[in-house]
Amino acid sequence: MRTGKYEASEHSGTAGTAITFLLIGLGAGALAALLFAPKSGKQLRRDLRRKYDDAVDAVEDFAEEARDRVEDAIERGSKWADSVKESAREQVGTVGRSLRRD
Repeated sequence: MRTGKYEASEHSGTAGTAITFLLIGLGAGALAALLFAPKSGKQLRRDLRRKYDDAVDAVEDFAEEARDRVEDAIERGSKWADSVKESAREQVGTVGRSLRRD
């Protein structure tokens, strides 16, 4: 058994972790509410299926939005890198011309 002080890691406050726990909590709460609701088995299965489908749709939407944001960030990064390369080429050309004059 380890003893000592607990120290939080640098990444303990990430949004991804918070969203994961939020989704787990929502799922557990929805399941508990459905299981304790006075409904017939057929109604319960239908409600479970509907909630499952809604959750799958929400995760797919989230994943698609995240994918779009990542692609956008990659594209902006690529444009920025091209801009930096072009600027560096211009600077090298300017330095080279000034050295040749001397």
